[in-house]
This record gives sequence, C-alpha cells and structure tokens, in this order.
Amino acid sequence: MSFLQDVKAFSQKSLRRVDTKVTTTGGQKFVEKRLESGKFTLSDTGERCLGFCGDYKPDLQVVDVRPWLLLSSQDVAAELPLLRQHKVTHILNVASLVDNHFENEFKYLKLNILDLPETDITSYFDQCFQFIDGAKTSGGVALIHCNAGVSRSVSIIVAYLMTTEKIPMEESMRQLKQVRPAVGPNQGFKQQLQQYEKQVLQ
Repeated sequence: MSFLQDVKAFSQKSLRRVDTKVTTTGGQKFVEKRLESGKFTLSDTGERCLGFCGDYKPDLQVVDVRPWLLLSSQDVAAELPLLRQHKVTHILNVASLVDNHFENEFKYLKLNILDLPETDITSYFDQCFQFIDGAKTSGGVALIHCNAGVSRSVSIIVAYLMTTEKIPMEESMRQLKQVRPAVGPNQGFKQQLQQYEKQVLQ
C-alpha cells in the first residue's frame, strides 16, 4: 500500500468529519460537507456579503498625538461621553458619508475627502491646519477623524507635524504607528506627502 493510500485510509477511519464554511470572492456563502462516500457537497446558506470578513466591533481608540490634537476613527466621533472625557472642543471630520453628530456641542469642520490615491489631499491642508491651530490657540482640543482613522486623517496629521514642528514624514509616521499600529495612508497620499515634505523641509 502506498503512503497516499495509507493516509487516505487513516483519514476515512480516524478523522472526524467537519463542516467547512466557504465564502466566495463574489460574496456567496456555502457550507462544504464530506459525505460517507468521500465526496464533497456544497450547500448555499443564502447569505451574501462583500467577499471579505467584516469587523463590526466599534473602534473606540483615541490617540493623543499632542495634548491638544487627537486621532480616531469615525466611531469615537459618535460617542459623546468619550469626546467629553478627552475634553474635545473641535472636530475635524474628513470622512465620507459621516455626519457631524453633535453640532450643538462642538465646533466642526466637515470636508468630504475620498480615500483614493488620485484625490489631491494637499489641497485641503491649509483649511485643516487653520482649524487645528484655532483649537490650539483657544485652549481647546481638536479631534481629527476619517472613517477608519488610517489614511485621510493620518495624512493630515503627518502634514501638520511636518509643517508646524518640522518633523520628517517617516518620523511622523513612526510616532503615529507607535500609538496606532494600523495607520497607513494610501499610496497616492504617501507620494503627495513625500512631495509636500520637499516643500516644507528644505
């Protein structure tokens, strides 16, 4: 008997049959079962998704970039007790399709910036910097958020640190990654930040 036959015989006798959940790239979900005959069947569960596993847990991490400058995802911006806990006074909302939740409580700047490599994020820098400086000079605290707190908001903060504190891009990114490992502007934003660095750090 060959080794392959040995393995097959062992698996048929000794291994417990299990059902395997399968999600196709098209978003269809199936359950794969092995029959007594050794053949496999797929049964459609009727569920559909986007072809990936969604993480629906709220991301309530608030990153203190500076005592008066915070970074977060959109989830924090919807949590009034958390915003008050961190003494937020100004909220810079650069997310897509996310409303300002508490306009009677905080000063807002809402900019619809798409997280696409071809978006010219540098065209928004002056507005954003003025808003952040307004919070700082008034003794307030500015929260910067996009949707995930990974690309758009991070790009703005990195550019702000380069402009106001003359910290190089890589060092700014390193500081942010230490406190929020998931940060990572899209490739187009990275290239724009590299070009921007040449302008402000000569």
